Amino acid sequence: MRTVAKALLVATAAMAVVVAPLAAPPQADAAPLSKILVFSKTAGFRHSSIDEGIAAITTLGSQNGFSVTATEDANQFTTANLAQYQAVVWLSTTGDVLNDTQQAAFESYIRGGGGYVGVHAAADTEYGWAWYGGLVGGYFASHPAIQQANVRVETTAHPSTAHLPSTWTRTDEWYNYRTNPRSVVKVLANLDESTYSGGSMGDHPITWCQNYQGGRAWYTGLGHTEQSYTESNFTRMLLGGIQWAGGAVTADCGTSTGVTDLARGRPVTVTSVEPGTSHNGANAVDGNSGTRWSSAFADPQSITVDLGSVRDVQRVRLVWETAYGRAYQIQLSDNNSTWRTVHSTTTSDGGTDEVTVSSAGRYVRVLGTQRATQWGYSLWELAVLGS
Repeated sequence: MRTVAKALLVATAAMAVVVAPLAAPPQADAAPLSKILVFSKTAGFRHSSIDEGIAAITTLGSQNGFSVTATEDANQFTTANLAQYQAVVWLSTTGDVLNDTQQAAFESYIRGGGGYVGVHAAADTEYGWAWYGGLVGGYFASHPAIQQANVRVETTAHPSTAHLPSTWTRTDEWYNYRTNPRSVVKVLANLDESTYSGGSMGDHPITWCQNYQGGRAWYTGLGHTEQSYTESNFTRMLLGGIQWAGGAVTADCGTSTGVTDLARGRPVTVTSVEPGTSHNGANAVDGNSGTRWSSAFADPQSITVDLGSVRDVQRVRLVWETAYGRAYQIQLSDNNSTWRTVHSTTTSDGGTDEVTVSSAGRYVRVLGTQRATQWGYSLWELAVLGS
């Protein structure tokens, strides 16, 4: 009876995908997608939604002009075989699924311009293969019970998120990751941890993309449940990720080459620390999304990081805690004395502020002039991205 019920569920999933609006925006200067591989081998926990995922991706292929080969045979990972596919979807894989020779073949495939799509437990895979960890962007750490949460879409300038609302409420199993990938990937969507129980990251990316060593990598932590694969917003997001990774559509996913968090572990000075706490300034640049700097409950306040020398700064990322700055300035200096303002706002609404700077300086200061709450200024993260 379980086999029959499962078959009916998969058929229902495929039918649901058929009626969903699936077309991604056409893009110029990109080759049509023709053939992808779906890999779903598990050497640990096995998700019951894998069958539904394969069915949904197969239907996406039939509706959008590309063929889908599904396999759990790691022997398919040879240089010659992988060359026929524009993208490989790792669909809730778990554990150690490739041997050294197969890993080398996949690395060669990506470096030759191939595409990777990781879905959900793809981040719970190959913990001993550091190259793969860089490709997926972040390893699984833990998850709470399945529950409803708000997904916040950070950009719609990508075919996988172009159709989504700014706040997307849905039910899934929400992964926490061992490290925050934001400094090396383009985050497309994050989780609002205030809308569910069990989030442990503060700033919590959940879907992202990156250009990686010659290839393209797209990952989403969504997709645990069988119901995900009958959900039109999810399947359309998955389609956009596959098409981008396969090179059929274009989008800016940045690059990790030469761009680092210049503030990580650098000396920090602050005007104050919240009385009676250990929320010191160094917490904002320690790479730990669970620690923060918080100030006294007064205006103005500032936090300054010394980059060690004059550096090219491309972006500044501020990840606010509940207490945030409504009005603040980002300033740069070569000597910690004469400051130039490169960004100013009076309308910040908290969360994550990603600010393009494109300037140079040794010292970076965030000067808050108006608190948004009765509390002080509180930052989970101050990241200065540049070279």
